[in-house]
Amino acid sequence: MMIAARYSKHALVIAMAVTLSGCGINSIPTAEENVKAKWADVENQYQRRADLIPNLVNTVKGFAAQESEVLEAVTRARASATQVTVDPTKLSDPAQMAAFEQAQGQVGSALGRLLVTVEKYPELKSNENFLQLQSQLEGTENCIAVARRDYNQAVQAYNTEIRTFPAIIAAKVVYGAEPIAPFKATTVGAETAPTVSF
Repeated sequence: MMIAARYSKHALVIAMAVTLSGCGINSIPTAEENVKAKWADVENQYQRRADLIPNLVNTVKGFAAQESEVLEAVTRARASATQVTVDPTKLSDPAQMAAFEQAQGQVGSALGRLLVTVEKYPELKSNENFLQLQSQLEGTENCIAVARRDYNQAVQAYNTEIRTFPAIIAAKVVYGAEPIAPFKATTVGAETAPTVSF
């Protein structure tokens, strides 16, 4: 009788463990940590872009001193964007995500105007330092796109996990999980192609 009771306790513990593992008790935190890691990748790529901008601006400044308005706009946008961050524990706050997206969109727009300005200066376009910086910046923009895509895929997996049965039980009861906001690129100025005037 005692042996049967002991086995039934073990069976109950095993059954509970299997039930809880099927309820998302482990998969929800795993998915959430994956989202945070992907968000860190996004921030890392934006930081890389922010680090390249001063070198790019200084290179252009030597050739195009009269374009100070464009150079100042890039510098201001970079400074503003580095001040806007999103706490990884608050990725479910759409307002924080929107502020971050807007700040990064302004940097992209200012960089676009800077690169259009460069078209006026053939000697700058052939400068080796500028070409290297431009190439690094283009590579960084590609890395940003990949990091945002990976983040959005992780968000989609997490949001799906916390909304589907049986994980929804653990999501609501154990974690109080909220959907995380995906990254949405801003379209400020994207609808109008930049003009080059000589």
